[in-house]
Amino acid sequence: MFHMFFLVRYSRMLEESSFAGRTADFVWLIVVSASLLLGLAYITPLPFLGAPLAFTLVYIWSRRTPQVRLNFLGLFNFSAPFLPWVLLGFAVLLNNVFPTADLMGIAVGHFYYFFEDVWPSARESGGRRLLKTPAFLVRLFS
Repeated sequence: MFHMFFLVRYSRMLEESSFAGRTADFVWLIVVSASLLLGLAYITPLPFLGAPLAFTLVYIWSRRTPQVRLNFLGLFNFSAPFLPWVLLGFAVLLNNVFPTADLMGIAVGHFYYFFEDVWPSARESGGRRLLKTPAFLVRLFS
């Protein structure tokens, strides 16, 4: 249930901030994330990929808004980049199982964040975006 809440909340927050006016880029984020999760699901038998997708969106939002301060259950304050890890720790404490789905979401989120936000600003990349939104999607959503 929490994962569906996170999926709706953080997809909305991403769409209103990082992807404001860039619907095609947001759709491409979902397509890339879902494709990577489907590939990973082949080696990890997960019947439902909503939880990893939610964690992917939480991870990307948290990395793109490092200045945001959050409070977890009134117990402690932390900055947004730690949110996925706090949620992961909470899931482990609550469920007492290895959080494969959540870790998959974090891995996919980091993949997208690295190749969309970090790599293009690296000198070695020459400014190229490896996950650039295809032109047909840009035309479709224009």
